This record gives sequence, C-alpha cells and structure tokens, in this order.
Amino acid sequence: MSGPSLDPHPSTLDPEAEYNNRALVPDHPAVMQRWRETADAARAARPPLEIAYGPGPREVMDLFEAGPGAPVAVFLHGGYWQALDRSWFSGLAPALNAHGVSLAIPSYDLCPAVRLGVILRQVRAAVEVVRERTGVRPVVFGHSAGGHMAACMLSEGRASAAVAISGVFDLSPLIPTSLNKALDLDAREAAALSPIHWPVPNGSTPGGTVLDCVVGAAESGEFLRQSRMMADHWGANGVETRYEALPGLNHFTVLDPLFDPDSALVRRIADLARKG
Repeated sequence: MSGPSLDPHPSTLDPEAEYNNRALVPDHPAVMQRWRETADAARAARPPLEIAYGPGPREVMDLFEAGPGAPVAVFLHGGYWQALDRSWFSGLAPALNAHGVSLAIPSYDLCPAVRLGVILRQVRAAVEVVRERTGVRPVVFGHSAGGHMAACMLSEGRASAAVAISGVFDLSPLIPTSLNKALDLDAREAAALSPIHWPVPNGSTPGGTVLDCVVGAAESGEFLRQSRMMADHWGANGVETRYEALPGLNHFTVLDPLFDPDSALVRRIADLARKG
C-alpha cells in the first residue's frame, strides 16, 4: 500500500479563512435554524427511542426506527467536535425512514471538556451498540467533523460503508486556526487522529470498502481539496471511492439534500444501508 499523496495547501493560504466555516457563511444561523425547526417537527411527529451507549449524559443516541428488522444508518454530526448534539439533526430521519431505513444519531462529549481521541472512542461505542442490536455493521455517514469520524469508522472495520460529507481528513491545517483553541491539537496528535494516515480498508479486513466523499461545490478550496485527496488516496489503494461536489451548496446547505427523500444522496445512503 502506498502512502497518501498529500497535496499540500499553498504556503500563502490563510487556514483561518479556509476552515472557519461560520465566518465563511454569514447566513449560517438561518440554515441552522431550519435544522432546529425540522428536528423539532420530526421528534414531535415520531419520537425516537433513546439508547444509552455509555455512562455519560451525552453518551446517548436517538433511534428513529423505520420498522422491525430495518437496516440502520448512523449519522455523526459536525460542529468541529466542539458544538451541537443529536437533537439538532432529527429532521434527517423522515427521508431515510421513507426508504425503510432506520436512523441512529448519537451525541458525544465536546472539546475542550474532552480530547478528540475520547470523542472517537465514544463514537466507536455508539456504532458498536448499533451493530450489536442489528447483527450487522451499519452504514455510517457524517458531516464535517462527522465526516472525519465516518471515515475513521470505516478504516477500523466498524462500518459497512461510509459517506463523508464535507469531511476533514487531515487535521494538521487546523492547528494554526482559532478552531484549535478548543481542540488543542499539536502536530503529533493531529497526524495520529487524521484518517488520511490510517490503514486503508481492504477485502482482507472486516467491514466495508466503500467511501463516498461529498462536499459542497461552494465550499472553500481546502474543503474541496480534502475530500478529493481522501477519495484519491483510498481509491488508489483498493477502496471503492466516489468524489462529488454538489453545485451551489456551501458547508451548511450541503445537508439540504438529506431532508429530501427523493434526493440522490438520500437514495445512495439508503441503498448502502440495505446492502450492508
């Protein structure tokens, strides 16, 4: 297996401008308000089953069941490992439920109260609880920080497939940004927690070998580069990868297709869940 061909970002690039998505998208509060409103409506219409996957108050996931024996997809939320929780994303459930796919959405502890490695351990535990409940590895999809963690779960053999939406697969560019105040990453830890450096899943290891890297075409050049880099590297080493930049969508509106049961993205995740 060859090492990753890391296409370095230009030395003149401003990491803060490239990675601070809330600054890049001034109207992000309106988009996030839509997330909240659709989440509240979904929870009122179909309250989820709450499942503890650990002892902590945030080690809980919501399960929106599509029916007995339905395949389960796991959604890992974003927020740069330092914001949000499962309650923001309940609105994603109706679209997948319409395809006969249940949706699990775990919360996890946040930086700086815990380190990023602890969050990864919590996500592992949540995915394993779903696997134990169903008897199969779930498809895991996630947004931003969740895209990073979805790729990690696939690398570890815990997922049948992964869909990483606007993921960060090399954490080193975050070190000089304001985002790192909560993360407190140094070069060594950033490298150790970057899935671009992790083992590439293959047919001789358990789990899936399908990774979709999806990003909004209107996102920063760095987010486009990260997704392309990850798809190219794993694809060159035997993984079935797909890279797609969704026209007109930024780092927040890139989730819009997940609310539409007829979108290609929802159909793709549902298909992967059924195959898993």
